[in-house]
Amino acid sequence: MPEGDTVFRTAQRLNEALAGKIVERFDIRVPGSATADLRGETIHEVVPRGKHLLERIGGYTLHSHLKMEGAWHVYRRGSSWRAPSFKARAIVGTSDVDTVGFDLAMVEVLPTSEEDRIVGHLGPDPLAEDWDPVEAARRLGADTRAVHVALLDQRNVAGFGNEFVNEILFVRGILPTTPATETDAAAVMDLGARMIRANVGRRGRTFTGDARPGRSTWVYGRDGKACRRCGTIVRTGSLGAGPTSERNVFWCPVCQT
Repeated sequence: MPEGDTVFRTAQRLNEALAGKIVERFDIRVPGSATADLRGETIHEVVPRGKHLLERIGGYTLHSHLKMEGAWHVYRRGSSWRAPSFKARAIVGTSDVDTVGFDLAMVEVLPTSEEDRIVGHLGPDPLAEDWDPVEAARRLGADTRAVHVALLDQRNVAGFGNEFVNEILFVRGILPTTPATETDAAAVMDLGARMIRANVGRRGRTFTGDARPGRSTWVYGRDGKACRRCGTIVRTGSLGAGPTSERNVFWCPVCQT
């Protein structure tokens, strides 16, 4: 599942392939930005912001969001794609590479000066150079909702998705339904930042230190199985800010109180 670490790696890969080069192919296949043409412009950089990707080209930014199924691929110019062409939502090509965004949930071309319109609301990003753990803890600690919901709110902290949130709360021993105001928000932010940074360089995420299949998580996706710490059966449910934003929640009723 694409979360902040996945987006960070994607931005690195795209930046290595594109930065400093001239756009020779630019094809946006979504309403609203389909007529945009940045051919001839220089690609300055590709940067992540939480779960958002920002490709700065000339005076414009190609903004995309992977959501649940999106991915960017990098190909040598003219080589075959690994995904069906009808799933392509954006193509940025240079003299030697084509980068293709498949199943992207959000795609928009906008002036770089207007980036705040799409990412200005985001909270501190633990993978950014300007990471501010104090501000992130302040935002989380002021949220009266269930801590699981509060951690997923990108306005509090940018980059954590459902897998990270479930694992953070298990390791901290916190029930997902606990109000965020009743947690040690600074400790939660410290752990979360360390977890997501530890996974940036890994092809497969692990929270337990064991990357073998079926052994990488403490509770996420392990409902009905024995807790790795105490042997109690891991439970599951759902939480969200509203009916359309509910996410699966996993917890150990003994280790998390």
